[in-house]
Amino acid sequence: MSPSAVAITMFASMLVLLLSGQRVFGAIGFVGVVGALLLWGTGGQELPFNQAITVMNWYPLLTVPLFIYMGYVFSESGIADDLYRTFHVWFGPVRGGLAIGTIALMVVISAINGLSVAGMAIGATVALPELLKRGYDKTMVTGVIQGGSTLGILLPPSVVLVLYAMIARQPVSELWLAGVFPGLLMAAVFVAYIYIRCLLQPELGPALPPEERNVPLAEKLRLLRAGILPFAIFFSMTGIFLMGITNLTESSAVGALASTVAAWWRGRLSWKIVDAIVRQTLAISAMFLWIILAALCFSSVFDGLGAGRALAKLFVEGWGLSPWEILLMMQLSFIIMGMFLDDTAMLVIVAPLYVPLVIQLGFNPVWYGILYTITCQIAYITPPFGYNLFLMRAMAPPEVTLPDIYRSIVPFTALMILCLGLIIVFPQIALWLPENFDLR
Repeated sequence: MSPSAVAITMFASMLVLLLSGQRVFGAIGFVGVVGALLLWGTGGQELPFNQAITVMNWYPLLTVPLFIYMGYVFSESGIADDLYRTFHVWFGPVRGGLAIGTIALMVVISAINGLSVAGMAIGATVALPELLKRGYDKTMVTGVIQGGSTLGILLPPSVVLVLYAMIARQPVSELWLAGVFPGLLMAAVFVAYIYIRCLLQPELGPALPPEERNVPLAEKLRLLRAGILPFAIFFSMTGIFLMGITNLTESSAVGALASTVAAWWRGRLSWKIVDAIVRQTLAISAMFLWIILAALCFSSVFDGLGAGRALAKLFVEGWGLSPWEILLMMQLSFIIMGMFLDDTAMLVIVAPLYVPLVIQLGFNPVWYGILYTITCQIAYITPPFGYNLFLMRAMAPPEVTLPDIYRSIVPFTALMILCLGLIIVFPQIALWLPENFDLR
């Protein structure tokens, strides 16, 4: 059997297993191990074993459970609620101000947790009821929460970028730095859209009534002190990292410790909360560990087959496509797959083929990782599979219907595609920070 036939067989087998409802890591790892044994005999069993050792020796992977833990501490202890009340008081007098404050909340949660799920949960349970109670348009605000929550997989410490780094064999620190400006750009575009739309249609996001605006300055400052705590922890953690005092893993440990001390100091850290935090952290961390292990096993088989070189030859010599045409075609395939697959399955299916091809075509693999992550953000809010659509439907009040949720994501999907286009045209938006700050 030719290498291309083997690659097609492996892809088809994996898709069948995924569509049958098997766990992602089980389907990917099973196909990788069986493929290795069939191709290279009993010696192929070394592939999954060697990848397991690679994962265990990959020191930056320790950042994943530490950052996840830190995000759950802020969420479960109620510190995130304090932050939203701060935004409520300070942004409320502006038309659409609470929706703008919700985007700011999502940015902070993203900078603490690195997952879309945490921002979505906090936005749907804390922000959405407040926004609806104050007369905000339900379609617009559900879009705000869904779009804003996707920032968690682009801004550092993005867990999705950790997975990409492991599969693409790129430095995590460079990928995290590359995600900063694109993430802030997307947040700024969301804020500009909300402000302009509420300026043109004030009924969508009314300002707070005068009786709610007249909060004494002392109360405003008290809320500001309470809400600024997550910012202080994040910037202190990032500051000692950028100054070279700590490395990446040590900074994540500092952040986890600081968040725990802050929750304890505020009287929010009961044994029940600690138990919930630890259980959730363990569940998410174990899931990612198994997925990374399975993905590396699968990709190593493709490396051995030379499938990446065969794909490059087909596109460049067979079809005569230019490098930019190939890049656009790859992004289009990501968007189409993202409608039906989750981000992890999508990455594992195509990364073994696309990343070597991207490097061969002369593109920066760190920059391409940001393009992939933005495509994942689009996939998170795109029917029929979009994770955030399901989460919003599960957590939203009864008056927010499924058609409302689907309509709400249209402008935010368009804004994400706009940002994706800007980063394709202007790669330095993503590459300036990693090129000017060497954190390895």
